[in-house]
Amino acid sequence: VQLQASGGGLVQDGDSLRLSCVVSGITFSNYHMGWFRQRPGKEREFVAAIRQNGGSVYYADSVRDRFEISRDNAKNIVYLQMSVLKPEDTAVYYCAARYRGSQYNAGAYDYWGRGTLVTVSS
Repeated sequence: VQLQASGGGLVQDGDSLRLSCVVSGITFSNYHMGWFRQRPGKEREFVAAIRQNGGSVYYADSVRDRFEISRDNAKNIVYLQMSVLKPEDTAVYYCAARYRGSQYNAGAYDYWGRGTLVTVSS
C-alpha cells in the first residue's frame, strides 16, 4: 500500500496551495480519507476528512472555510485545497486511509503517507 502526498512548498501569507495524495494497493473507493498535519513542536492533528463516496466532509475548526477536501475515485487521488494560508498552517501534511472508526482519530487510520511540507512565510 502506498500513499504518496505531493504539492507542498514555500508560500506567502494569504496564498493558496493544493495538496494531492495518490493511493495504490487498496481499493480506494472503500476507504475514507483524511489529512492530518504536524506543526513544529506539536503533535499530529486532524485537518480534514472525506467519506469513501465523497458524500460527507469534515474539517478542523482552524481550517474550516479556508481548506477544502475532495477526492477522485476514478484516479485514486484525494486533494486538499488550501486557501488564505497563514504562518500557523506551516506543517508537514499527511494523507491517511481509514476503513472504519472516527475520522478525527489518527489511531483509526490504517495507512499513512510520508507527508509533504508546507511552509507559509509572513
